[in-house]
Amino acid sequence: MVSKVNAATGQVSDPDDVRNVVLIGNAGSGKTSLFEQILKTRLTGYRGEKDDAERAAQLYLASFVTGDVFVNLLDAPGHPDFVGDLRAGIRAADAAVFVISAADGVDASAQTLWQECAAANLPRVIALTKLDVGHADFDSSVAECQAAFGEGVVPTHVPVMSAPGVLSGNIGLLSLLEHDYSDGKVVERAVKADDSHVEAYRGPLIEGLIQEAEDDSLMDRYLGGEELDTEYLLDDLMKAVASANLYPVVPVSSATGVGVEELIRLIEHGFPTPSLHPNPVATTPDGKPFGDVLSNADGPLVAQVIRTTTDPFAGRLSMVRIFSGTLKNDDVLHVSGHRSRFAGKADTDHPDHDNEERIGLMSGAVGTDLKARNKAIAGEIVMVPKLTTAETSDTLSDKAHPAVVANWKLPDPLLPLAIRAATRNDEDKLAAALARLALEDANVRLDRTGGDQLVLWTTGQAHADLLVARLNDRYGVKVVQEDLKIPLRETFIAKTAALGRHVKQSGGHGQYAVCNIEVEPLPRGAGFEFVDKVVGGAVPRQFIPSVEKGVRSQLDKGVLAGFPMVDVRVTLTDGKSHSVDSSDMAFQMAGSLAMKEAASVKTVALLEPIDLVTITVGEEYLGATMTDVSGRRGQVLGSDSENHKAIIRALVPASELSRYAIDLRGIAHGTGSFSREFHAYELLPSNLVEGYVKKA
Repeated sequence: MVSKVNAATGQVSDPDDVRNVVLIGNAGSGKTSLFEQILKTRLTGYRGEKDDAERAAQLYLASFVTGDVFVNLLDAPGHPDFVGDLRAGIRAADAAVFVISAADGVDASAQTLWQECAAANLPRVIALTKLDVGHADFDSSVAECQAAFGEGVVPTHVPVMSAPGVLSGNIGLLSLLEHDYSDGKVVERAVKADDSHVEAYRGPLIEGLIQEAEDDSLMDRYLGGEELDTEYLLDDLMKAVASANLYPVVPVSSATGVGVEELIRLIEHGFPTPSLHPNPVATTPDGKPFGDVLSNADGPLVAQVIRTTTDPFAGRLSMVRIFSGTLKNDDVLHVSGHRSRFAGKADTDHPDHDNEERIGLMSGAVGTDLKARNKAIAGEIVMVPKLTTAETSDTLSDKAHPAVVANWKLPDPLLPLAIRAATRNDEDKLAAALARLALEDANVRLDRTGGDQLVLWTTGQAHADLLVARLNDRYGVKVVQEDLKIPLRETFIAKTAALGRHVKQSGGHGQYAVCNIEVEPLPRGAGFEFVDKVVGGAVPRQFIPSVEKGVRSQLDKGVLAGFPMVDVRVTLTDGKSHSVDSSDMAFQMAGSLAMKEAASVKTVALLEPIDLVTITVGEEYLGATMTDVSGRRGQVLGSDSENHKAIIRALVPASELSRYAIDLRGIAHGTGSFSREFHAYELLPSNLVEGYVKKA
């Protein structure tokens, strides 16, 4: 049979010839080592890629041909800081190899990853690694997976241990063939069904497949002792896997490659084609129904940018998954990005946009290299260069039929990192480097608090460290980390009066202005009021706006600790002027001096921002989380329970949340998440005010 896949270019002629597969697992599970072993099995001369921080933090694509199938294999990062790339990989794929370490078991992080796959209804095969490490045990690992992931977890192969801690092969429970890897190549031999290990798992597997089958007579035949046709059962297995109803368990070794051939067979024959896995729903740019997005090469083009990278020399490169239609070089496409519609709020870093662009010369992955392509059809993943307006999660479509596909849920960057350029030379390059950084990483947000500090909002410490390293290594910009400045405010808490006197005489025209003011607090959020109660022309009318300007200028600078002042009424009651020496600038200075004179620790207080925080943790961590919130001067508003998760709502000072993205993971063992939004400014406790005043 002649393959329909062009192995040299990766070009396919039918979406059913493609398998898009993502490897998912915790950091340390052996996921990336397994990824490398799979490639070594199918790519002649492949020696492996360098494993570095960049490689581990991003979605990585390679491909291979097996039989008549072209497999796009994606390695998704396992660290929770990079969940955005994990979700991008889930969107690009039609099925997943879920890697569990038998030595480490199913922890909370693994369960969170499983839930990510379940939310996308992604078919999964469980690759059970590290059976040859420590006290790992196949039976207990399977039981743990079943307890965590449900009864749909069923072994299709059992391990063969040639010695304690030595995995030498496996036995297929349906084929009753042993696959022996001990001599460096796979040797098959028949085994008996009454083998104790086989017998323990074969019956439940067959019963599970019978329940998935549409033939009601199968169970009666099986219980009656009839040996069911293996090919028939294999067909049912593949259907059950493709529909995400059963999750086969295959014992593998990431180090030696044992079990990799059996895993690849499941990918080839059991994982769904692009036409069998549902595509995401699309709308028109104005939100109207678009119609079904079918994996058909002849349909209207609908594709999505999965990942964006930039290179100082090559420019921007977009990884694109095509859901429908055909993409050709030099096509002019409609580019749509509407993050605000799906996030429910405006995204100032990535505003909504609709543009048209002509694409450049695309390429596709062949092994780990990129090869030029003339076109790509539905189901394929290709790399498109120099899309100047398209960002990660944007939709590419026909000009005549523009579409928008919902983006996957992008994580909120909640760990702030305050930075500044290390040198003047770095300062000149920093703005351009940060723009590229934000472009290629959809999970970073740039912010200037108070206008004098640059803050990178990141998803965690690993993400923050990666961004700093990327600025230095990729863009040649060194930065220095600073303490985060909390945007406090000042306000008056008592009514007071003060006099501002600016009198200078130094030959020629002097400077003369005197103003009397009263200052009183206003309700929170009321802002600033200026009241003129001058009578008798004590302050000439033309200089009253000058006094207000001076007052406002001092309010912006602060009067106690250098923070802007809010919620205050200033009343000009009296003053003095000179017919020659009074001026606009003199009365501005007098107004400013009056505000300083009115300020003291008895009349002025500091306000701190309070955030409304919504925290989600496992129910078993509810008590510890609420105790921690109280320790952060937080006020718990209430809690609810949903799907074995506790949801806590609280008001917490922003200054207590700067490291919360890290701390919550420790409290909830990696299962916690939270969101925050500004709520209000409230008085800073008096015992904390002194530190800010001294610093100022």
